[in-house]
Amino acid sequence: MPKKKVKKVKKIKKVLGKKIKHSKIRKTETNPLKLANKNTYTPEEKIEIKKIKKQPTEKRLYEVKDFVVYPKHGVGKITAVEKATIGQIEIQFYKIFIEKEKLTLTVPINQQTNLRPISSVNQINKCVSILKSKPKIKRTMWSRRAQEYDQKINSGKIYELAEVVKDLNKNNDIIADQSYSERQLFEKAYERLKSEFEAVLKLSPEDVAKKMDKALGRNQNITETE
Repeated sequence: MPKKKVKKVKKIKKVLGKKIKHSKIRKTETNPLKLANKNTYTPEEKIEIKKIKKQPTEKRLYEVKDFVVYPKHGVGKITAVEKATIGQIEIQFYKIFIEKEKLTLTVPINQQTNLRPISSVNQINKCVSILKSKPKIKRTMWSRRAQEYDQKINSGKIYELAEVVKDLNKNNDIIADQSYSERQLFEKAYERLKSEFEAVLKLSPEDVAKKMDKALGRNQNITETE
């Protein structure tokens, strides 16, 4: 009798084992809708299409072949007006070639306020008058004066540029000698002013140099040897 009981117990275990397996299979079965691809969209959902944002529209002030002044580099010529997409934003910009520095600048049209048109003939004539006037002598330290001169050179204002040329001009009795830094600032201001004279008056570099040197009271030999 005890042996028969053991067989029954084994049969019960087998039956229970089968039931447990079936229950596990049922649990692993999931809703087929949940297994659908995550990238699929329901009819209610709409696919978002990213549009390229355009730069705020601003009226173009300059055209190709126009001369303009960029404060930190001086006179340049617009060679092209182009478009580019940067960070999904469409930008329109000027290509400006700076002849003296052999440099091409890219200036967005929405930043064209940093540019200015070249001066008029009347403004050039006023610059000549400034060059003819006496230089201002300041007793402050050279480091402070040098900073002021550099700010004037990079201001983009032609009258301030002419004042720097006049004040640092060495061919007079007041300023006998020039340090290396003074000479550098003078030459930088002189070339910037000269390039604008050339663009406005449409004269050769040699003729402009003669005109400026005459106003400054400089000898032609000095400018040629510098």
